[in-house]
Amino acid sequence: MIAGGLPTEALVADVLVSKYADHLPLYRQAQILAREGVNIDRSTLCHWVGYAAVELEPLHARLIEILKSSPKLFCDETRCPVLDRALAGPRPATSGPSPVTTGRGAAVRMRVGIQKHPGTGPPAVAYTYAPGRGGEHARALLAGFSGTLQVDGYAGYNGLADANRPGGAVTLAFCWSHFRRQFYDIAKGGNAPIASEALDGLGALYGIEAEIRGRTAADRHVVRQAQTLPLVDDLKAWLGKQLAKVPRGAQSPRRSVTA
Repeated sequence: MIAGGLPTEALVADVLVSKYADHLPLYRQAQILAREGVNIDRSTLCHWVGYAAVELEPLHARLIEILKSSPKLFCDETRCPVLDRALAGPRPATSGPSPVTTGRGAAVRMRVGIQKHPGTGPPAVAYTYAPGRGGEHARALLAGFSGTLQVDGYAGYNGLADANRPGGAVTLAFCWSHFRRQFYDIAKGGNAPIASEALDGLGALYGIEAEIRGRTAADRHVVRQAQTLPLVDDLKAWLGKQLAKVPRGAQSPRRSVTA
């Protein structure tokens, strides 16, 4: 794997598993190895990780290709700090560590086949990185996908539903938990009858989901059409009536009702 290098593929794989699965940073791995009398600098371990990433890139690309062939995907993104030495300026004259400026990026998770809700194929998950959470990153990552995308309601995915999108529009399936959270945040302050009643209605939906959790997709579909759909229709009509009662200055609840 590493031209002119001593580490075997097994050793490099152990470094990767320790770093990404067991959450052991490279500097800690270097300390562990040193206790065993094996002195390997962190920069060397970093070099190995870089080589391994190049070797694994075709596998990662193929995994994403397989994921995007699924009729349904789940995506979410997590903001993460990024160490950017380029932004820190020149190294200081002293022997101390060079300053590091923290930038912002986003780790994006793409998943299919949730274990509790088995689909027809094996479960799979892929992670990727983008320098931000803008819609352009979602469009690039999901190019070629035209099925149903389950997301949390973040606006960065909205452009995927454009009918003029190359390959066709994506159907966005939003998250009930994020929808419910806005009402919960209002209701917990007390004296919020609309938010409290909305939570009661959403609670009925959650009760149905608790009963069918673990069943096949076909079974869940039948139950949702027979029991959940009428409740959702009633909830939508009720929310529409409550919209007129919500002051326009109360932006959060208005967004929930109109979403």
